[in-house]
Amino acid sequence: MRPIDQQTILITGATDGLGRALAAELAAEGATVLVHGRDDQRGKATLQEIGGRASWYRADLSSLAETRALADAVRADHPRLDVLVNNAGIGTTGSRQESADGHELTFQVNYLSGYLLTRLLLPTLVASAPARIVNVSSLGQQAIDFADVMINRRYSGTRAYCQSKLAQILFTIDLADELAGTGVTANALHPATYMPTKMVPSPISTLEEGVRATHRLVTDPALDDVSGRFFDGLRESRADPQAYDPDARARLKALSDDLASP
Repeated sequence: MRPIDQQTILITGATDGLGRALAAELAAEGATVLVHGRDDQRGKATLQEIGGRASWYRADLSSLAETRALADAVRADHPRLDVLVNNAGIGTTGSRQESADGHELTFQVNYLSGYLLTRLLLPTLVASAPARIVNVSSLGQQAIDFADVMINRRYSGTRAYCQSKLAQILFTIDLADELAGTGVTANALHPATYMPTKMVPSPISTLEEGVRATHRLVTDPALDDVSGRFFDGLRESRADPQAYDPDARARLKALSDDLASP
């Protein structure tokens, strides 16, 4: 990887919690940080706080059209992209909600829009290699029921969240295989347990723990050739068994391509 002060790094969900703290640390180290969020006021406040070479990109990931516009804007402004951190997400919801595109909301915001954004930015990442994709997932995982991906039956917020986070890991492993030999790596992590963010009423870990683990996947030279792995904090770990099922990954990719198509 290039020296950090020569890198351009896009962080989704960077106006709060882990994303904001990570953006601040990388900006302080000299990186050009592209701050994504869905609220202009929070975005401007984040830029003021972190300083450095940071710029703001607004998009609501509950809309695939806005996700496409985000990719278009990043590509237009930055011919090189060294790291994409898919961090944006929502926690468990009490009742089932749908996105602007008619998909179960948690699946779209936590996984599908990140899938689409990554796909649209892949040519830029590959052209910028060595480059990295970091998917911020969770230890909370539940196997995807391909007969009811949108959880129209027996909905629970926990099930929706855990399914979306496992989907990120299936995508990560699939992407690592696809990108082998390109110089672009893809890894996923559970940054820390119940960090103090707006989604967590009773924190256990510190925000600094999560930032340290995520920052490592973004910058550590020891991980230059590491791809397709799942980390629990600083340690490599194993995800739900479905993540290692090639048939499940192929089914998810086909479904995602279909759902994300214009």
